[in-house]
Amino acid sequence: MAKDKTEKTNVMRLLEQKKLPYTPHDYLATGAVSGAEVAAALGEPPERVFKTLVTTGASGGHYVFVIPAEEELDLKKAAKAVGEKSIAMLPQKELLPLTGYIHGGCSPIGMKKPFPTVLHESAADCESIYVSAGKIGYQVQLSPGDLQKMLPLKCCDVIK
Repeated sequence: MAKDKTEKTNVMRLLEQKKLPYTPHDYLATGAVSGAEVAAALGEPPERVFKTLVTTGASGGHYVFVIPAEEELDLKKAAKAVGEKSIAMLPQKELLPLTGYIHGGCSPIGMKKPFPTVLHESAADCESIYVSAGKIGYQVQLSPGDLQKMLPLKCCDVIK
């Protein structure tokens, strides 16, 4: 298990409860904000650092997409992946009440309730990926397989 001076977040506690290996990272001192800045602060290529996006479907359902940090979600591909006619990004003010996370610190792990989740297919090419640890300035590094053990997800192409 991870032993580090990094502050422990709920995401890290949930991974430890399932006995899944992860490596905590923080980038607080860098002031990084964008996905590219976070990747640079971690010393990793941006294709290994993933961001979590929450959307609303035409049916009113919510969906989570985990995609490489520098990429943009293709709303048509995303809607098709989850069987919706269309989807839209969740308004930022609705993120905290729905997921328990704030913008910039949203993790696919440990949301208030589970939502259908899609991981971009490029994650399958990586031994490990980085996702938010549920707090701005913190990331966890884990294998895509271990992420799948934390939440049901499917992999497909959902980026432009």
